[in-house]
Amino acid sequence: MKKLYFIFLLLLVNVAVAQTQKHNPNDQLRSLNWDVIGSVKFELTEKNELFPMFSESIKRFDNREFDLTGYLIPIKSGQKQQKFLLATLPINQCYFCGQNGVPVMIMIEMENATAYSEKPIHVKGILKLEQKDASYAPPITIKNAKLIN
Repeated sequence: MKKLYFIFLLLLVNVAVAQTQKHNPNDQLRSLNWDVIGSVKFELTEKNELFPMFSESIKRFDNREFDLTGYLIPIKSGQKQQKFLLATLPINQCYFCGQNGVPVMIMIEMENATAYSEKPIHVKGILKLEQKDASYAPPITIKNAKLIN
C-alpha cells in the first residue's frame, strides 16, 4: 500500500520526464478544475516526509462539492471500481515507463461501484484536503462521488 501512495504522489506532482514517445495530445484532458488540482506543490521535510502545500485556489474548494472529468485508473482488479485514481490521460499512456511524463491524478471514492471504462468519466463529490505525509496516503480525494452523465 505504501508503494501505491508513493506512485500516487509522483503522479500528482506532475513531474516533467524526458520523453522518447509523446502521448496523443487529443487524449489529454484540460479544465479549470484540473488546473486547481495541479496547483498543489509538495515539500520534503528533513525527516523525508512529503507534505502538500495547498494553494488558496484549492483551499476554497475543501469540503465542498467538486466535479472532475478524467480517465479511471484502477488500483484493484475487477470490472467494477469503487476506489480508484482519476487522471488527465488514459491508462494506455504508460505513466510508469517514463515515456509520457506523469499526469495529474486524484483519488476518487465512489458512493457506489462503477464499471471500468476506457473513455473519460465525469464524477462529482466532496473534495477533501488532508495535511499528511503524501508518501503514505493521498492528500486530495473526492469522497462520496457519483457518476454524472
